[in-house]
Amino acid sequence: EATQRGIVVVNAPTGNTISAAEHSIALMLSLARNIPQANAVLKSGVWRRADFMGTEVRNKTLGIIGLGNVGSEVARRARGLEMKLIAYDPFISVDHAHNLQVEIIPLKQLLKESDFITLHLPLTAKTKGLIGAKELALVKPTVRIINCARGGLIDEEALVKAIRENKVTGAVIDVFPTEPTTESILFGEANIIVTPHLGASTTEAQVTAARDVAKQIIDVFNGQPARTSVNAPFISAETLSALAPFIKLAATVGKLVSQLAEGQINTIQIKYNGEISNYDTNVLKAAVLGGLLEEISEERVNLVNANIVATQRGLTVVEQKEATCENYTSLITVEVTTSTGTATVAGTIMRGESHIVRVNNYWIDIVPTGGYFLFSDHLDRPGLISAVSKVTGDADVDISSMHVGRLKPRGQALMVLALDEPLFEEHIQQILSIPDGYDIGYEVGVEAGLGHGYTLKDSTYEQVITFLGQDKTDENRYIEDGYGVYVCSHFVRDVGNNAEEAGLRSAFVEVRYLDGGHAIIAFYTIDEGLAYFDAQTDEG
Repeated sequence: EATQRGIVVVNAPTGNTISAAEHSIALMLSLARNIPQANAVLKSGVWRRADFMGTEVRNKTLGIIGLGNVGSEVARRARGLEMKLIAYDPFISVDHAHNLQVEIIPLKQLLKESDFITLHLPLTAKTKGLIGAKELALVKPTVRIINCARGGLIDEEALVKAIRENKVTGAVIDVFPTEPTTESILFGEANIIVTPHLGASTTEAQVTAARDVAKQIIDVFNGQPARTSVNAPFISAETLSALAPFIKLAATVGKLVSQLAEGQINTIQIKYNGEISNYDTNVLKAAVLGGLLEEISEERVNLVNANIVATQRGLTVVEQKEATCENYTSLITVEVTTSTGTATVAGTIMRGESHIVRVNNYWIDIVPTGGYFLFSDHLDRPGLISAVSKVTGDADVDISSMHVGRLKPRGQALMVLALDEPLFEEHIQQILSIPDGYDIGYEVGVEAGLGHGYTLKDSTYEQVITFLGQDKTDENRYIEDGYGVYVCSHFVRDVGNNAEEAGLRSAFVEVRYLDGGHAIIAFYTIDEGLAYFDAQTDEG
């Protein structure tokens, strides 16, 4: 409503950063020296020192999960306590960590090496239950865990079980899945310290936040931009008219490339080709960064603060504009350079809708209209599509569209499946058990608000899809005006099996829905050419 009325809404996301960091340090020291327990025993009338033997934090290893604003401030203070600092955060540059004198390492290694573990992450679908039984099985039995970030990051039942079995020494929890709360499985454990979400509960934090908001309101009244607006910045009517379709596309490209990239992100290169290069593309840059950082930032990332968040994380963002654009009117390409390589995604607008037209070295055409996506980067061998489609078919998960492309025959290939429903863990395990083995790497939601799919990496063969024709006596597949097929996972599986038996190969498969419950299925085959089939969908 405020955005529609042209009203800028501001907040103060960093106002409580110092208070939250100090609270984390205070709780860590309380945990190390058993201060709350000793206080309670003495006030009950008992003088007992032997039960509260503590440990120094000096020379201990502090593992920081999440090196954003609060995590960075915790690191600075822990360094003053002479602690060794390690951290896990895939979206922090190595240079930023180096400036904090923090070593970036994988999560499993952090769990194994840390004497203290502190969490500073947002609660998302990916981070919920980040520390569970499997992770707690990796830690030292002397480890102490601090969570002043968000409730739900730690599996509380698994934590209690680990403490009771002496696999974890203790924990301190300031946040809970449901707040306020007066009942929790954590409250009955002597080695778990709890506080009622006090991270921002200081006079200074409240004053800082109030002053920050007031200063931004004054800036807006003076015609200056707000530093941390929660809604879109002002752009001219002309620029908005030209770039409006590309804003959503830019966010989609950023979100997809962030989840396809492996390793620590160092540089983000954004290239604008064609007509969009003639405009102020700051809004597109912010949209790309917003999509890229959305899942991992502890702040709400939007078109205004995305640049600030990227700078705070030490990420280098490079923009390039070229008036020329081969094959498209305009094109946005985002290339992310990481510690292990690069990931590239490009998109354009065609007929008013977003199209992903490139993933790494593959030129494709995906319309991210909703649902779930499965990406497979594999060797071009018969068998993959039918094997994977059998899993989706048995799971009653429809494939709404499909694309198969390759670099050369029997070489590297890419398969993208758009699914109507998510695959659950049991289905993923079935895919992993396919002969020759597959490695599922990332969950991929290519558009804000979408669910998540799965990525297959380094698979050893590609399944071929070719329509060989169906017997007219098969009433389930015969349409009055010609041969047709139902658009469903079982069909993809059946046709894949037929194609595999015939030894036919294809380079591309696409399923596109039309109005009226119809769909066009296109099979680009190496051996038999191109054929189109019009069929009723399951709903039609």
